[in-house]
Amino acid sequence: MTFPKCFGDLQKVFPMGEDGLRSSPDECLACQCKTDCLRYALAGTDGTAVHEEQVDKVYNSGNMGFLERWSKRKTLHRAKSKRKNK
Repeated sequence: MTFPKCFGDLQKVFPMGEDGLRSSPDECLACQCKTDCLRYALAGTDGTAVHEEQVDKVYNSGNMGFLERWSKRKTLHRAKSKRKNK
């Protein structure tokens, strides 16, 4: 299977919208490898930033306490460091 040139590029397949939310463009939704592409993009180092954004949004909305936020961010930081060391 050959992948398109944009495969796994987080800024192309899951960009930040003007409203501050991430969403896939229409052309990505029509692609046959969209699920694998998004998984690959989110598994990379840029994907950690997306997970950090999600944690911060939940914290800012008041649905998560400080210690839970700290714990989740620490886990994400460790995973990011582990990927860099490989």
